[in-house]
Amino acid sequence: MASTKATRLFRKTTRSYEDFSYKKLDSKGFFLTSESHSSILLLALTKTGDVGKDYEINSESVEYSGLNFLKSNKSVAVQIVGIATVALLLVFGLTTYAPETQATKSPAATQTKKSQPALPATLVTSPAPIFQLPPPPPEIIKTVKAGAGDTFMKLLVKAGADRSSAHTAIGAMRKTYHPRYLKRGQKIAVKLQPISWGVKTGEFIGYHFDPTVEESIKVSRLENGKFSVRKTKRILNRKDIRISGSIRSSLYVAASKVGMAASTLADLIRLLSWDVDFQRDIQKNDKFNVMVERLHRKNGDFARWGKILYAELILSGKPIKLYRYESKNHGVEYFDEKGRSAQKALMKTPINGARLSSRYGRRRHPILGYTRMHRGVDFAAPRGTPIYAAGNGTVTYAGRKGGYGNYIRIRHNGRYATAYAHLKGFKRGVRKGRRVTQGQVIGYVGSTGRSTGPHLHYEVHVNGRQANPLRLRLPSGRKLKGKELKRFAKTRAVLDGRLASLNGTTNTRVTSR
Repeated sequence: MASTKATRLFRKTTRSYEDFSYKKLDSKGFFLTSESHSSILLLALTKTGDVGKDYEINSESVEYSGLNFLKSNKSVAVQIVGIATVALLLVFGLTTYAPETQATKSPAATQTKKSQPALPATLVTSPAPIFQLPPPPPEIIKTVKAGAGDTFMKLLVKAGADRSSAHTAIGAMRKTYHPRYLKRGQKIAVKLQPISWGVKTGEFIGYHFDPTVEESIKVSRLENGKFSVRKTKRILNRKDIRISGSIRSSLYVAASKVGMAASTLADLIRLLSWDVDFQRDIQKNDKFNVMVERLHRKNGDFARWGKILYAELILSGKPIKLYRYESKNHGVEYFDEKGRSAQKALMKTPINGARLSSRYGRRRHPILGYTRMHRGVDFAAPRGTPIYAAGNGTVTYAGRKGGYGNYIRIRHNGRYATAYAHLKGFKRGVRKGRRVTQGQVIGYVGSTGRSTGPHLHYEVHVNGRQANPLRLRLPSGRKLKGKELKRFAKTRAVLDGRLASLNGTTNTRVTSR
C-alpha cells in the first residue's frame, strides 16, 4: 500500500512513470530504475505520515538519503557497482568488435544476404528495354545455266519464281536487254525471300546476270510489286601481251601451241586474209608476231582478250605488218607501215581453216560425169563452218537456187559481186535487200544442191561474168594522206614503243583460262 501511494506521487512529479520500476528497500524509501535510459535512479522517499497515509518526495534529502542508504546497505552498493561495470563492458565490446563480427560472418549467412536483391542507391533513369523482332531470314540465291532452247521465263520458273512475277520482271528488262539475246551457257542468279527460317523457297524478288564480262544487269522487285532494272559497266584493266611463234604445219596449230585464244586467232586471220592465202602462201618456218590486249578485273582475274594492236606475219622472209588505227570518220582500221589499208575491195578466201579442194577451170563434174567449166573455187570445210561476206555490199539473192543449193549473192559496187553456194543455212537476218559488211558471217558450210560433201563454192563476178578469184587483181583499200597520215605515224610510233618494251620478255605459253 505504501509502494502504490509512492509511485502515484512519483508519477505526478516526473511524468515518466512508464519508464521506471520500483523496489522496496526499507520502511523509509524505495529504489527505482529506468531501463530506457540505461541508468539507475535512486530516489529517497520519506514518510510524511503513518502507514496507510500519503508519501512525498523530499528533494533535499534525495542525495543525502541515497548516500546514507548505500552506506548502510553495502551489499546493495556492491551489486549496483557490479551491474554498472558489466553494462560498461558490454557497451565497449559491442562498439569495438561489431565490425569484425560482421566481416567474419558465416558463408551461409553471406549467401543468404546476397540472394536478396538490393535496391539501387540512386534513382534509375535509363529507359525501359524495347522488344525487338528477330531479323528476317537471309535471301536464297539459286543459279541456273541456260542450255539449248532455254528462255528467261523457263529459267526463272525453274529457280522458283512464279510465272506472273517472272513475266513482269522480263518485261521490265526488255528495254535494257532483249530476252532474245540470251546465250547458251549464260548463268542467271535468281533471288528468293523466304517467309521464315529454314525454308528453302520464298517470294521471287529479282535476278542478275552478266551479259558480257564488262556489263552487269540487275532486276529488283519494288514495294509496289513492279521491277526496276539497273545496268552497270565494269572497268577492266588492260595489259599488253606479245604472242609469237614459228609455223611448222599451219598458223592455227602454231598459234594454238603458244596459247593464242581462238577469238584472237580468228581476228588475226581476218586481218591478213586480204593479202594472204592461208592454203598456199604459208610455208614451213614462217613466223608470226602479235601484240594483243589482255583484260583483267580489279581483283586480277582474267576477263577476256581484247583488241589486236599489232600483227606481223613473215612469209618466206617477207614481213607483212599491220597497225591498229582509229579515226572519227572511219572508226577502227588496220594499215601497213606506209598508211595503206589492210582491207581490200574483196577477200580472197571468205572462210577460215578451209582447204582448197577445186580450182577455177575445166574439170570432170563429180556428179554429172562429164567435163565442164568450173566457174569458181571450192573450199572444203567441216559442216557448219562460218562463211564471211567478202566485202561491203547488199544481198541481192538469198535462197534455194537449183544445183547451187542454198545460195547467196552480194553486190559490192557497180562492177563487183560475189556468190556463195551449197550452204547449210543462212545467218539470221540475212535476206534480200539487207546490207552486210566485210567479214560479217552470212551463212554456214553445207552440202545442199549437187554436192558430194560439205564445202563452199565461191564465185567472183566482174561486170556480171565469173572470174578466177585467185588471179583477180583487186583494188586496194583506203590510203592515208596529209594530216591523217601524220596522226597515223604518231600512233604507229607509240605502238612500236610498246612492242619494243615487250621484246625483252620470254615468249612463254599464254593461257586464256
